[in-house]
Amino acid sequence: MADDAPFHVGLTPERIVAEAVALTRATHLLGWSVRDLARRLDVAASVLYHHVGGKDVIVRRVVEHVLDQIALPEPTLAWQDWFRAVILPSREIIGAHPGVAKWLLMHGPTLTLLEPSVEAGVATLQRAGFGDRAALAYAALLNNTLSALAMGDDRRLVDGDGPRDHAAMLADLQASDSAAILLIGATLVEPFIGDAEQVRAADAAYFSFILETTIAGLEALLAREP
Repeated sequence: MADDAPFHVGLTPERIVAEAVALTRATHLLGWSVRDLARRLDVAASVLYHHVGGKDVIVRRVVEHVLDQIALPEPTLAWQDWFRAVILPSREIIGAHPGVAKWLLMHGPTLTLLEPSVEAGVATLQRAGFGDRAALAYAALLNNTLSALAMGDDRRLVDGDGPRDHAAMLADLQASDSAAILLIGATLVEPFIGDAEQVRAADAAYFSFILETTIAGLEALLAREP
């Protein structure tokens, strides 16, 4: 491993963040340490602190890298279509970086990079008539969909609880005499057993269901309490 000198040829903050992004894609945002990242770059951990900072700073840079790939739609769209145009493509982008969804749930509003997105989303809801409830509606749309992503991500942090265990879960559910439990197994577990394409389709369908039911609930709220 290279020494602890403050200067390392070819090592830049951008390269460090790029490697942190790669580690996140391979594992989870919370699944690697600064030492793991340093080993990947063949430097001492203190070198990363010198160039970028501690893990909290590097993690923020990773999240910023991910969010920078998400485009805001035209403000002329109806509020439902505006949020579909933001959230549905975000599933692929954020979902490819396990742990980012959970970080956003916990820290999102503190990220300066998100300010234009938050302002545009809240303004879209205010124009639609949500008024003082616009921030609550915005939070419901983002938190519900991010939670769906975060739930799947967190399985990757638990040894022996990966996608391969869906089959074991389904077998346990199918042993039940409860019609409700059997329905849950058939609807929420069985679609996630199969090849990668089938699992991706099941993920997308569940995510879309969460988004559409949230939109429908907000539509009902807006109609009932103008």
